[in-house]
Amino acid sequence: MGTDPPESFARGAILTRREVLHGQTWLEHPVTVVADDSETLAVRLDPGSRFDFPEHPFGPHPWSSHSAWEETIVLQVNRPGTMYGVWKIFEVDGEFRHWYINFEPPQLRRGQAIETGDYGLDLIVHPDGRRAWKDVEDLHHQRIEGRITTRVVEQVLAAAAEVVDLLDADRRWWSAWDEWSPAVPK
Repeated sequence: MGTDPPESFARGAILTRREVLHGQTWLEHPVTVVADDSETLAVRLDPGSRFDFPEHPFGPHPWSSHSAWEETIVLQVNRPGTMYGVWKIFEVDGEFRHWYINFEPPQLRRGQAIETGDYGLDLIVHPDGRRAWKDVEDLHHQRIEGRITTRVVEQVLAAAAEVVDLLDADRRWWSAWDEWSPAVPK
């Protein structure tokens, strides 16, 4: 007996995106649904999206000095079961800046919320195809701090290798979003 797929979120719905560490919310903020189907969930993060940082046993969240998202518009695209989200980042005027692969736990749906985390490791893919790894040392620091296990580090590195293989073979599942851009008032 299989499980039913989760009900889709309606376009335009406001969801709470939670970053969870060891079962407890560490950061939450609103995002807006752009599209949701059985393959992908795409949400939009806009400047001014207010952050909330509940108290957490690991102490303050690394972004706790910020009260809201600033400076960019972000389309966040996720697939069920992947250990990364694909972010398409734009300047506030709607100009495409770059793709940003954020390595994170697979998203879980909880009512009108989505839950994930952040493993620190990121890959920036510039419009000309150049790639730059970011925060590589975070995997080691998170493991030492007890935020993740050695097994999770191995899984993240395998996910990173998968992303590189997809990019090298030009088989990006997120290419369907290449032409998307935010509607920005002129």
